[in-house]
Amino acid sequence: MSFLDFYSKPTRARLLIAFTDLTLFTRYCLAHPDEEVFNTIREYFLLHGQIVEEAGGVVIKHMGDAALIAFPQERAEAGILALKKLRDESDLWLRERGMRSRLQVKVHFGEAIVGEVGTPGWKRKDIYGESVNLAATLPGSGFSMSPQAFRTLGPEARTFFKKHTPPITYIAREDSH
Repeated sequence: MSFLDFYSKPTRARLLIAFTDLTLFTRYCLAHPDEEVFNTIREYFLLHGQIVEEAGGVVIKHMGDAALIAFPQERAEAGILALKKLRDESDLWLRERGMRSRLQVKVHFGEAIVGEVGTPGWKRKDIYGESVNLAATLPGSGFSMSPQAFRTLGPEARTFFKKHTPPITYIAREDSH
């Protein structure tokens, strides 16, 4: 059971919201048979889901090689650290398979509407709102985090990130500007 299961009707909630996306994945898809692509992404998303769920988050949905992820407010710091771990372990996982892709992670903290959407025969929990759009459009090619997300971190966790301008975002310390 995830924290989203507690929302039985559309509700405004404060969430840590993240988008992940693999770079160069289209090239990989064009150079490999469909079955291989499917098996690779299926295996990759098992790693993805395990790291997110262990930190109290939920993979809301996959869109090709991308994912929308959310953590409840009380798990924001754990979520950010899990997303950094996800980026690092994903990049290693990709390299071990000879793939040139890297994981991009964009993280924002704010309010969103949580509720069920879908067709009459198939509904699922989803999140919508300005905060979701802000997370999706953060600049950066590695790990990017809004100031609102950065403020959820305690002093020790903040040491893993550095300020990047303009506009202000926080990136993993090992990423270049």
